[in-house]
Amino acid sequence: MNRKTTRTTRSGVSDRASRRIAVIGAGIAGIACARTLAQAGLDVDVFERRAEVGGRMATRDTAFGSFDEGAQYFTVRDWRFERALETAASVVKPWSANSVRVLDSAGRTVAAGLPARDRHWVAVPGMDALARHWAKPLAQRGVLHLQSHVTRFEADRLDPTRWQLHCTGASGDDHVASSFDAVLLALPAAPARELIRRSGLEPTFADRLAATTVAPCWTLLLAFPQAAQLDLGTLGPHWNAARSTHHRIAWLARESSKPGRAQIERWTVQASSAWSEEHLEDDPARVQAKLIRAFAEVTGIRAEPGFAAVHRWRDAQTTEPAGRSHLWDAKLKVGACGDWCIGHRVEDAFISGLELALAVP
Repeated sequence: MNRKTTRTTRSGVSDRASRRIAVIGAGIAGIACARTLAQAGLDVDVFERRAEVGGRMATRDTAFGSFDEGAQYFTVRDWRFERALETAASVVKPWSANSVRVLDSAGRTVAAGLPARDRHWVAVPGMDALARHWAKPLAQRGVLHLQSHVTRFEADRLDPTRWQLHCTGASGDDHVASSFDAVLLALPAAPARELIRRSGLEPTFADRLAATTVAPCWTLLLAFPQAAQLDLGTLGPHWNAARSTHHRIAWLARESSKPGRAQIERWTVQASSAWSEEHLEDDPARVQAKLIRAFAEVTGIRAEPGFAAVHRWRDAQTTEPAGRSHLWDAKLKVGACGDWCIGHRVEDAFISGLELALAVP
């Protein structure tokens, strides 16, 4: 992710390196973008509304072990992503997934195996570890602002050629961060559109985001500690990951099969996009009950879980990407990036953030 600085001024100081950039969002796209700009010598500040980095590469810790409640794994196809992962070799491990299965609605295997290029990788001890590893230099420099929600941005009152951000902190306090030469939105498409609208930017930029569609996903987390207590090893099927055509379930993964995880039997179940959309505003308890029944139908595991929880992702999987790696408006000095630009994979988010950083003059 290295990038050379641009020309120097007569004073010998790089005009590009003197610029200040705001990156909104600390998922993989935002971290990749910010790191690239920082490595080029630019002054970068990252604003993240949550208490942790990673976005949809989220890991939930429980008394029974961790769950990757967002992205389950990543693949490596682009050489730039491969090179970047070499800097995080200590937190990246292969996950065999015991040959990912494709199941019919009754849970029967209809296909197994993966193309060679789609080898599965995970971060350890949880998927969020990769983003935390790459974000560490930013945090050490004090430019990673967690629990800082950017509600809108506008022309800087002291210098209208720059931007200022209106932010809300964890305690509800409002403050303004100012003097930014460019604002880069590393957010899901819908929140990016909303922030653009609240900031009153010209419709032409927002229109570029309008055609992008991203499907929601209800995610079920289950733990079965009784499997270890009864010395049963694992429950249910002998596979560790599967895609399903069941009308409620699209993906299942045995979390305890991933490297660096606790061995208590745990499953992450992701509902299908269509079912998630249909039940998006349902009561979480009802969603949980329905998904547990579907899980039993697919896996044959009918034991009562020792732990169960659901998480609703409103922006989970891109169904209609923007068709370009990033958006950049040179006149406004505003850009946007995210996996939604070109797909839905972790690698897509990384490439989008990287290429937006490279587009900033």
